[in-house]
Amino acid sequence: MRELIIEADRMNLPEVQTFIDEQLEEAGCPMLTQTTIDIAVEELFVNIASYAYGEENGNAVVQVTVHQEPLAVEITFIDNGKQYDPLAKSDPDITLSAKERKKGGLGIFMVKNTMDNVSYEYKDGKNILTIKKNLN
Repeated sequence: MRELIIEADRMNLPEVQTFIDEQLEEAGCPMLTQTTIDIAVEELFVNIASYAYGEENGNAVVQVTVHQEPLAVEITFIDNGKQYDPLAKSDPDITLSAKERKKGGLGIFMVKNTMDNVSYEYKDGKNILTIKKNLN
C-alpha cells in the first residue's frame, strides 16, 4: 500500500492523479481502465476538496493498494471533514432530461457504475471512501 497525504485543494488534483497513475502503470493497468479510474478519482477528490472542510483547510489521504490475485487496484480516500456518505443518496433518475433532474449526484452515480466496488464508512471521525477496479 502506498499513501499520499495532501491538502484537500482542487489545485492538487494533478498531483493526486500522477501519484495514482504511477501505481496503475506499475501494475500494468490498461490505458482505458486507467482513464476510467482517473475520472472517478477526479470526482472523488474534487468533492473532498469542495465540501469536506467548508471554508477551512484540511488534508486528504489517498491510499493505493494493488492486489495480485485477481489483479485489481483499490484506492481509498480519507478525510477528517464533516461526515458525509455519498453512497447513501439515491441515484439520479437518468431517464429524465437535465432540466427535469435534481442538481447533483451524477458524479457519484458514475463512480458507482464504473468501479467494481465502492464502499464508505465513517470511523474515528474520518470519512473513508474506497473504490476498487479489477484490472484483468
